[in-house]
Amino acid sequence: MSELPGEGGRSSSERLALLRLFHLVSPALPIGAYAYSQGLEYAVEAGWIGDEAATLDWLLALSRHALGTLDLPILLRLQRSWRAGDIAAVRSWTARLIGSRATAESRAEERHLGRALARVLIELELSEAGAWRTGEASFATLFSLAAVRWQIRESDALSGYLWAWSENQVLAALKLVPLGQSAGQRMLHRLGDSMPQIVERAMHLGEEAIGVGVIAPALAGALHESQYTRLFQS
Repeated sequence: MSELPGEGGRSSSERLALLRLFHLVSPALPIGAYAYSQGLEYAVEAGWIGDEAATLDWLLALSRHALGTLDLPILLRLQRSWRAGDIAAVRSWTARLIGSRATAESRAEERHLGRALARVLIELELSEAGAWRTGEASFATLFSLAAVRWQIRESDALSGYLWAWSENQVLAALKLVPLGQSAGQRMLHRLGDSMPQIVERAMHLGEEAIGVGVIAPALAGALHESQYTRLFQS
């Protein structure tokens, strides 16, 4: 049977890698990401965000000037460190990412998600994850390990990581603002439109430019730690 038009000539191993990426970014992955809003809860409580447009602006700013300039460039370097077998570099980039989190809650979230993903990967027979189950791990540390061992393309891994973060934030916004399901789908669609450019920039960002360029989310995260009524852990 001839290949259907538009298949793009992916090999069976590349198609499997893409399916593995779908698994890795699935909301059904049991790591507890749904419990964290990353400051969004305080932003809603304080009245900084109150509708779909404001929520989208908030998430786009974070995508471009936090995820795209900190998480994704570090994720790229973690993948290359795993591929080179340079565990010292893996630990160094992990420490830099955790150290870049502005609040105790965000650092605890990073460590929790990293260890939770390590447990999942152990169950999926990725034994290397075992060394990170109780150590100083970040979510990106284990995500990059899985991406390399499952032969996921670097740019695909960055896109998947950004999509997973965006989906989790939109789901949090649906509960907090609150917004309807249709608004959530519109926001995800708009966020998706911006992702190729964000990923492309992250792929070429120099080490000296890695960092966060927005202040409000860090402030919201810090104030969330003393917020009286909370649904989320960050």
